[in-house]
Amino acid sequence: DESLQALRIPVHQGFSVKNLPNTADLVVYSAAYNPEIHEELKEIVRRGWPLEVYTQALGDFSAAAWSAGVAGVHGKTTTTSLCGMILRSLEMPFSLVVGSTVPAFGGQGVLTLGKEFFVAETCEYRRHFLTFHPQAILVTSIEADHLDYFKDGEDVFQAFLEYAHRLPEGGTLVYCADDSGAQRLAVEVAHQRPDILLIPYGFQAEGDYKIVKSFHTSGYNHFYLDGFFPEFTLQVPGKHNVVNAAGALALSMVMYMSWGKEVDSIALVHMAEALGQFTGSKRRSEILGETKGVLFMDDYAHHPTAIETTLQGFREFWPQRRLVVSFMSHTYSRTKALLKEFSTSFGAADLVIFHEIYASAREAFDPEITGEIFYEETKKHHKNVKYFPDFSTSGKQICELLRPGDLFVTMGAGDNWKLGLELRSLWEGKI
Repeated sequence: DESLQALRIPVHQGFSVKNLPNTADLVVYSAAYNPEIHEELKEIVRRGWPLEVYTQALGDFSAAAWSAGVAGVHGKTTTTSLCGMILRSLEMPFSLVVGSTVPAFGGQGVLTLGKEFFVAETCEYRRHFLTFHPQAILVTSIEADHLDYFKDGEDVFQAFLEYAHRLPEGGTLVYCADDSGAQRLAVEVAHQRPDILLIPYGFQAEGDYKIVKSFHTSGYNHFYLDGFFPEFTLQVPGKHNVVNAAGALALSMVMYMSWGKEVDSIALVHMAEALGQFTGSKRRSEILGETKGVLFMDDYAHHPTAIETTLQGFREFWPQRRLVVSFMSHTYSRTKALLKEFSTSFGAADLVIFHEIYASAREAFDPEITGEIFYEETKKHHKNVKYFPDFSTSGKQICELLRPGDLFVTMGAGDNWKLGLELRSLWEGKI
């Protein structure tokens, strides 16, 4: 809502036909809503206004420019944001859409600096990214997720393969060589579409975008790529973000050269400076602030792999702090299907606090999987786990668990981010 208000777009609370304007040239709506039953959308259909789901609108926009889609089960928001930082530093004529707000973009999820190029975070859910018209695709990771729609991990993989086939002749696939799913995609694409240029990045990559050295100092990640001279620096934690940055550099250089430019020493210095200025995006390793010795953070990680890598990154970045995590799992289907993987993904945390599962509007309650079942399963693998079903009534009890020097992280795709704000206030008055 704040982003829309900053753009002077009226915001209404709740849905009502009364919210509709007198006329509209085009209505774009979220895929989360069904025009057959949604009150406002039903009325728009009745009035005969042009109506288009967001993913199709994004696809239409992409067809009008040299477009690059960033996709993957994890890391696509940060990688897309990093691309925006880099391309802006190179003064390219581009627009960008990312699935979160970014402080460096004025607190918006869009950049509009030209029309010749376009970069967008593209989503695999319900194969939404198949409306996109890419000249290049960057794939961060492929594994089982969104199992309320996809049958299994193989179904997810096939969706990404379909997406890769949308590349035109001579298109480019940038992929993470550290991820087995992305690596497999590259092998399949090489066999089925030998015309596509494949560019790997990561610690296990071969070529210019191989990470040959990586280390961290207080508050910074540093790394080097095989094909380029400068040291690159990041303010955001985690080895996974070093990999994301390598991918963003690879895609940005592809786009820069497609603009007819040479990646010279001056361009590389601009890219390095841009990466060093990146402070993250909303709900992605977001630092809320430090209050009387406790550092409060929020992160969107909601899949076992993302949880494990993100927490390990926090542990490496802040080794002196006790790591306390409040986790709210998102959707019954994901929690049930990946329960075993979830239960072993919190090893880097010193204390894990679970809440009831945050249900999706697209699914019904499943009595076979609850927050308590999740908690009990995780107790088998972690020695310090607690369960507070309703975080909204447990703030004072959870606050009692904190100590000066802690790193407290709210994590997941639920609404327990509100707990971090409450605890900061409670902790402020506690000591």
